[in-house]
Amino acid sequence: MARYTDANCRLCRREGQKLFLKGDRCYSSKCAIDRRAYAPGQHGQGRSKVSDYGLQLREKQKAKRFYGLQETQFRNLFDKAERKAGITGENLLILLETRLDNVVFRLGFASSRKEARQLVNHGHFQVNGRKVDIPSYTVKPGDIIKVKEKSTNSPKFKEVKEMSITVPAWVTVDVEKLEGKVLSVPTREEIDTPVAEHLIVELYSK
Repeated sequence: MARYTDANCRLCRREGQKLFLKGDRCYSSKCAIDRRAYAPGQHGQGRSKVSDYGLQLREKQKAKRFYGLQETQFRNLFDKAERKAGITGENLLILLETRLDNVVFRLGFASSRKEARQLVNHGHFQVNGRKVDIPSYTVKPGDIIKVKEKSTNSPKFKEVKEMSITVPAWVTVDVEKLEGKVLSVPTREEIDTPVAEHLIVELYSK
């Protein structure tokens, strides 16, 4: 499967804000946005006014990059959101939030969604007692996400046990047990990702 292999910090600079793609580095003085708050490339500091289409495209790209999806994955998820009852943009964000890799990140078991995706791919997590190594797996209310017993002694998860973790209201976490639970489907108010989802809907509706 195709994947992005260039520098992650270029993506943040292109979108003009932190996408938190590199974990702790994003909170340090080494963050690219803090050091060079303009788009990459030789014309990055001289971009002209953006059109309505450009705004819609940038919003879609930003959402893709926040959650680490490729174009086909994102479009398929949008089509699924469009078929569901309710507001398409909100449905899209809910589908993105309830991906297993995002939930692992939200529970504080990974410092970034990219790291969460890697940990899930490597089989470190169980959902309701069964190993799940598919990052796009959709969790549901009542699901219990737990670090696999064989993985609990790894340096990564020993470090997690010593952390103070704050989680969104729609999940709960027991750091000592390295276990989290999905309490409910997140509402739009509980999703803090800075994305104007209506612009994405407008883009795909053209």
